[in-house]
Parts: sequence; C-alpha cells; structure tokens
Amino acid sequence: MLVRPPSGPIPLLVRLTGQSIPGVGTGKGESVRAAAVQLNATGDKDRNLEIAERLVRAASADGASLVVLPEKWTVIGDAETLIAGAEPLDGPSITAARDWARQLGVAICAGSFPERVEGRDRLSNTSVLIAPTGEITATYRKIHMFDVDVGGVSYRESETEEAGAELVVEEAAGVPLGLTVCYDVRFPELYRILALRGARVITVPAAFTVETGRDHWEVLLRARAIENQVFMLAAGQVGEAPPHYRSYGRSMIVDPWGVVLAQAGDDECHIVADLDFDRQDAIREQIPSLANRRAEASV
Repeated sequence: MLVRPPSGPIPLLVRLTGQSIPGVGTGKGESVRAAAVQLNATGDKDRNLEIAERLVRAASADGASLVVLPEKWTVIGDAETLIAGAEPLDGPSITAARDWARQLGVAICAGSFPERVEGRDRLSNTSVLIAPTGEITATYRKIHMFDVDVGGVSYRESETEEAGAELVVEEAAGVPLGLTVCYDVRFPELYRILALRGARVITVPAAFTVETGRDHWEVLLRARAIENQVFMLAAGQVGEAPPHYRSYGRSMIVDPWGVVLAQAGDDECHIVADLDFDRQDAIREQIPSLANRRAEASV
C-alpha cells in the first residue's frame, strides 16, 4: 500500500522525487510500460466489454503492466441509458475487469463507469484501480460535473450523477498514481494537489467532445504534465454514440516534459509507452518548480 501523507496544509517546500513517499521509489533505470485503451462505447454493454477485453489483452501482449480504460467504458449514452446500465462496484463489469487483471497479471485503471450506490438517487462516475491480483485498491468518484453547453448540446451530468469529494493517490505498478476523470483536467489545482501528495503518474479516462477536443485536449494534457512534472495517461472515447455524443479520441501518453510519447488515431485501439522515472527525476532536479513554489501565493 502507498504510504499516505498526513492531512492538513501541504508544506511550502516539498521534495518531489523518488524519495518523496517512504517505501515508494523507482530504482536506477526502472521504467513501467503503460497502455491507454481507446473505445467507441455505446449503450450495448456486452459489445463494449468484449472490445475492452480484447484491447486490454492486446496491451498486455505488448508488454504493458499498467492499462487504462476510458471514461464510461461499460456504457455511454443519455441519462436513461446510463441509469439502465449502472452497476454497483461488485457488478459484472468491474468483476470482469478484475478477472482480466488477475489472468494477465497487470494493473488496470478501469476508466470510469456509472456506479449505482445503495441509498442514493444519483449515480457516481467512478474510476476503479485494480491490482494484478484482481484486488480493488482504490476508487475515485469524479469531482467536477460536466454541466456545459457546447457544440449545440447541453450536458448536465449533475442531473444524474453526484460529485465526488475525495482526492485519490494510490500505488499501481510500483509507483504512486493519481486518479482523475475527463472534465477534471480543466481544474489545475486538482492535479497540483495530487502531485504534492506524491503522484508520479496521473490517469485521465475521458470522453472529450469533438468540439472541445480539437483545440483543448492536447493542450490541457501537456500543460498538466509540464506544470506537475508527471506522466499523463489519457484514455479516451472516440466516435459517435446515441443520441448526440461525438467523442474526440486521440488518447495520449505524455511525459513530464510535455512530450507526447504515444497518441491514438480515430479508431478503437490501444497505445503503449515506457514511463522512464529516471528521466522524471532528472526533470524535477533540473527545473525544481514544485519544490520552489510559494504556498502563500496560491489560493
């Protein structure tokens, strides 16, 4: 388990290298091969899971030890579709992902799925981190609701989904990993806090719209990577889903210098890249912006 830092104010000076969290580090020359899976999910859950499994297995065959699925990989669509396709945490979709992780011996960030929580009317948009043993090691419920008007479509996630409140950093594939979902990427303070809590890699399962994705997707991902000197693993939805969804795709893996290590095209696929943590340490030593920050200048 990741050793969690104490709650309360974050110290002004924080050394964010392999030694920033006791017991969690990256040895000389160590790297992790990570994969992002890109799907064109719809309301057909059986089909979505079939394609997801095939691509997770292909990523594992390419040597990935950490695989990230996109937002709402189990089912995507209007409110009625999401409610009908929602499951509890121990439902068949996450159970299937746990089986894949166990069979393949890989860590899986099971993107996000519409979670039905007992005693609540609204759903959660929940990301699940699964260890190679099949154990669920962390869950993150999306904090920022996508209540916007873009491309002639009104999106009101908060009508059917309840915002989460807890930030999550947990170990995966031997490194501290921060969990986020899609619209979260527009809120840089969330990523800064995750970095200050020790995250070296941050996942961004997403279903970015075509209208915003064309101009914002790559810019936002590279900015969050550079600002926080972290690897960004962004697995996206691509293509159309009823009744009016058009997802941008172009899943990416970005390094702490802001270099795009891998980028998907416009179809269902997976991408892989090696995350070099010695390079990350060198970047953080060369430009120690996280250690040099002035807490009193931040709101």
